[in-house]
Amino acid sequence: MAINTLKRSLNLPLLTLYGLGTILGAGVYVLVGKVAGIAGLYAPIAFLISSIVAIFTGLSYAALSARYPRSAGEVVYINQAFSSATLSTWVGLCVIATGVVSAATMVNGFIGYLAVFIQIPSILAVTLIVAGITLIACWGIMESVTIAALITVLEIVGLLLVIYSLRVELLTLPDHWQSLLPPLNGDIWFGILLGAFLAFYAFIGFEDMVNVAEEVVQPQRTLPLAIIAALLMASALYILIALAAVLTLAPEVLSQSDSPMVKLIEHHNPKLTTTLGIISLVAIINGVLVQVIMGSRILYGMASQHFIAKLFSHVSTRTQTPTIATIFIAFIVWLLALGFPLVTLAKATSFIIIIVFSLVNFSLLIIRYREKSYRLYELLLPLTGGILCLALLTLQIASLMRS
Repeated sequence: MAINTLKRSLNLPLLTLYGLGTILGAGVYVLVGKVAGIAGLYAPIAFLISSIVAIFTGLSYAALSARYPRSAGEVVYINQAFSSATLSTWVGLCVIATGVVSAATMVNGFIGYLAVFIQIPSILAVTLIVAGITLIACWGIMESVTIAALITVLEIVGLLLVIYSLRVELLTLPDHWQSLLPPLNGDIWFGILLGAFLAFYAFIGFEDMVNVAEEVVQPQRTLPLAIIAALLMASALYILIALAAVLTLAPEVLSQSDSPMVKLIEHHNPKLTTTLGIISLVAIINGVLVQVIMGSRILYGMASQHFIAKLFSHVSTRTQTPTIATIFIAFIVWLLALGFPLVTLAKATSFIIIIVFSLVNFSLLIIRYREKSYRLYELLLPLTGGILCLALLTLQIASLMRS
């Protein structure tokens, strides 16, 4: 009996939308205003910097996922490079931490958008949303990812509606582009880079895709293509939205809004406010769903490879999902969502995930170097990704020391 076997059913379109849904739900719908509050008019530059770091790291994930298509991907990659069960276990736990913190952040973002429609106690809203997501995640991988993919299409439609509604402002870009280019001023660039650190959180999600590797059809081909496609689409949408945002509202106004997408269009196309608010709510739910799936698959992968307790490797014979791991992850999300503010959670997530990304980049560098048959660019790509991640970390540490 193949009790502990996951169902291999995800194809390229579904996997791409799965990853893109997390990236979009976790980012623009919640954080665009907060990034503008830090980077000011230069928020688009902050998003551009973050996208460059994410794409370099995404290339490393793509290469490693083709070599080692396993659940708990980062754990496998780092174990292959460093041959350290302890380091691999800690990395796996850190990735799980980013997933649950990210999900808790999005639950907080959900509460902000929900307040546009109805005022209910936060603890009730958090409990209901986490319970509903847990049921969907336990239902089945094909069912839950199909729901996530459909919601992702809705998210993209929502962002395109914002871009269309703000088209007049975007068309003024040729007249204002010089004001959006930062001068060579240390304080201004420090603010932009701090904004980029927070904006980097908006790109978290592509790494989730490697953790459903054992549920993907032809993972060696499908995973790399899906990772790169999701990142490129997200980067284009983010930069367009950031440009539209700073051309429409002052950064200080954006930063004070808990529902920045609604704020952007409420004076331009009020008929779309309700529609966009609903899309924003659904988008955030999608992000939480994907993070819960990701965290449960890492627990499952680590348990099935004997890094942690075997309990978490249990797979339901009916749904072929790791139900115990899913419920455990959802419970932690519920606790965190009730206890911490959005920006604090987002910064903590970025800090942890950038450490993991640095290790993943250097893992690929070590693995390729050992093979002795590499081309120079095959070493330069992960080296550049690792250095960029370390630079963002250094920046954040310097910021903490200054404050």
